[in-house]
Amino acid sequence: MTAFPDIDRIRFEGRDTDNPLAFRRYDPDREIAGRSMRDHLRFASCYWHTMRNELADPFGVGTAQMPWDDGSPSVENAIRRVEVFFEFLEKIDIDFFCFHDRDIAPEGDSIASSEENLDKVVESIEARMKETGKKLLWGTACLFTHPRYASGAATSPRVEAFCHAAAQVKAALEATHRLGGEGYVFWGGREGYGSLINTDLKRERAQLARLLHAAVEHKHRIGFEGQFYIEPKPKEPTTHQYDSDVAACLGFLREFDLLDHFKLNIETNHAWLAGHTMEHELESAMEADALGSIDANMGEWTNGWDTDHFPTDPMLCARIMRCVLRMGGFTTGGLNFDAKRRRESFEPMDLFHSHIAGMDAMAHGLEIAAAIQADGSIDEFVRHRYASWDGTLGTKIMAGDCSLTDLRDEAERVGEVPLESGRQEMLENMFNRFL
Repeated sequence: MTAFPDIDRIRFEGRDTDNPLAFRRYDPDREIAGRSMRDHLRFASCYWHTMRNELADPFGVGTAQMPWDDGSPSVENAIRRVEVFFEFLEKIDIDFFCFHDRDIAPEGDSIASSEENLDKVVESIEARMKETGKKLLWGTACLFTHPRYASGAATSPRVEAFCHAAAQVKAALEATHRLGGEGYVFWGGREGYGSLINTDLKRERAQLARLLHAAVEHKHRIGFEGQFYIEPKPKEPTTHQYDSDVAACLGFLREFDLLDHFKLNIETNHAWLAGHTMEHELESAMEADALGSIDANMGEWTNGWDTDHFPTDPMLCARIMRCVLRMGGFTTGGLNFDAKRRRESFEPMDLFHSHIAGMDAMAHGLEIAAAIQADGSIDEFVRHRYASWDGTLGTKIMAGDCSLTDLRDEAERVGEVPLESGRQEMLENMFNRFL
């Protein structure tokens, strides 16, 4: 059976092609800045949006056409979806994928039956991975859909919900390990509050830390060597989530002695909902050596919710890839398209159009970022702007060798501060030259 009989493998045809089912920018084997585009970008497709998103919204039922899916919660239907997904990965030429446990396998009527269902589907995925060479970027557990998690999973006021969440994390982590996953993500879908009137914030944050510590302990117990990630998001569905942005995540990890075990998986749309740019969040994570992976998407500035568009803005993509290059590139992470087609784009072919658009945009961003890096003018301006800190006085201050009294005397000695323009508009124009 083939789910996409009219679609061949998507190939690079160059910028002059008018074929909508071809790459114009993404040439996987082209070398840029010492690595192939494929190795720089490490694209992943997410199972939840690609195979399970019905394209419903709060005002209407789903529109997605998925003729391979009979709509049943059976393991047989789940395995059929796996076959379609790997056909899609082969034809779109994406090397990695990501999943939630409940996306790939149906929940049973007990924990044991849920684990049995997951094992059967993982066996099917494992076989398809061996056949195709596709790899798992990261796995995770869906701790937000079931009614038992209405008030949170790890942060629930009911200890029974915490136990269920722990059981899911255990099984999902073991499945990720079995599939050779390069990482495992914790996203607190409902780990937050709707109102502080009925919330013990201190207790809930401690509960969340306890689950993460238990996961670290289990990771070592089973020999999983992949990277643990936390994915920041400020709100929606909660009023406030405890992983609200990069700074909050870093503070939480430091407070509960978890920073050595986690890096961050950062999403553009979540950064925007937090009132930040994606560049700000990436820089903040990089400063703490905590940038691990990226969910590549974008939102609508005019909407206050998580719309998960595919990234198509070359300026945004260039700023993202500039950070990735400055970090030295991905190791266990990559660019996961946590993005969904629009509700009006409901045909199976639209899965290809949407991913092609995102892949070409990110490839364009890589080209721009690499050109800026090779030119070096912007980086050199920034280095020069802070050059006074590299002198004797700046070095002494940062080494802690100057008291406030010493600094008062230095201020009197050096006299007034020489002002220098930050040249913001010049640099922005310089950046735009590379577009």
